Amino acid sequence: MRDFHFADGSVLSELRIHYVTLGAPRRDASGIVRNAVLILHGTTGNGEGFLRRQFAGELFGPGDLLDTATHYIILPDGIGTGKSTKPSDGLHAHFPHYGYHDMIVAQHRLVTDGLHVNHLLLVMGTSMGGMQTWMWGEAYPDFMDGLVPLASVPTQIAGRSRMMRTMMIDDIRNDPAWKGGDYVTQPPGLTAAVQLLFMMTSSPLQLQKQAPARDSADAYIHQYLARTVANEDANDYLYQFSASSDYNPAPDLEHVVAPVLAINSADDQVNPPELGLMEKLISRVKHGRYVLIPISDRTRGHGTHSLPAVWKGYLAEFLFQIGRARGKSP
Repeated sequence: MRDFHFADGSVLSELRIHYVTLGAPRRDASGIVRNAVLILHGTTGNGEGFLRRQFAGELFGPGDLLDTATHYIILPDGIGTGKSTKPSDGLHAHFPHYGYHDMIVAQHRLVTDGLHVNHLLLVMGTSMGGMQTWMWGEAYPDFMDGLVPLASVPTQIAGRSRMMRTMMIDDIRNDPAWKGGDYVTQPPGLTAAVQLLFMMTSSPLQLQKQAPARDSADAYIHQYLARTVANEDANDYLYQFSASSDYNPAPDLEHVVAPVLAINSADDQVNPPELGLMEKLISRVKHGRYVLIPISDRTRGHGTHSLPAVWKGYLAEFLFQIGRARGKSP
C-alpha cells in the first residue's frame, strides 16, 4: 500500500501487509463473494498461527465448518506483526504509532483492493483479533454476514488489563538498555514484559497439571521464557501492546447490524467473567449472542480462543442460522 496515512497523521510511503489465503472466492449471480472468511490474530501472533493443527485441523479440512474446498480463508498479519511492516524492519521507535483503527483500515484495503473481495461471510478473530472483529462490525456494518469475536470484550481496555499493558510498556521503555529504541541487543525489560503476559494469559489448572512439582515448574518457565523472548523484538512488542489505546467500540454497539457470536472462557484472566461486562454490553447488540465456556480440562485460559474443538459447536449453530437467514445452506 503506497502512502498509507495513519490516524495520528503519520505517513508511510509503503506499508506491506503479509497474508495467506486458502481456497478460492466464489461469487453469486450478482458478482458478490459469498464464501470469504477473514480471521484475525492476537496481539503477538500472526495469520500463519491459524495453520496449526489445533486450529486448521478442526475447521479447514474436508467436511469441516470452514472447509477450504468451499470457503475462501484470508489470514493477514496485522500492522507491526509477522511479516507485515513493523518497527524492527528499520524505523525502530520512529515507526508510526499505529492503533487498531489503522490495522482494520489496512485489513479492509487488503480484502477489497488487494484481493478484490466485496463481501465476507464471516469476520472472526482471537483476542486482539476479536476486538478488531467488533470494530469491523461498526466500521463496515454491511460488509459481512456474521461476526465471531473470541476472547474479547467490546469496551475500552481498563482495570487490570490496562494496568498490565502499561506495566509491560514501562518495563521496556524504562529500561536503560532500550536506548530510546536504538538498542543492538534486546533489553532485559522485554523479558519482564513477557513474564507479565504469561501470568495473565496462562491457565492455572493446566499449568498445575503440566508442572505439578517445584523443579518441573522451574524448568517449564525457564524454557518458556528463553524460547519466547528469543522470538520477540522489544520495539515490536512495545508497539503491539500500545496499539490497543484507541480501542473502544462500546459507544457505537447499536451500529452493529450483522449477527454476532461472542465467545469467552471462564478461566480467561484478560477478560475475567466476574466483571459482568459482556452481559451488559451484548444486550445493546441487535443480533448478539454471548457464550461463556466454563472452566474444564479442555479450556486453556485466554488461549481457549485458539482451540476450536472447545467452541466449534457454537460456530456450527451460528453458520446454520446465517445460512437460513440468507435462504441458502451454510
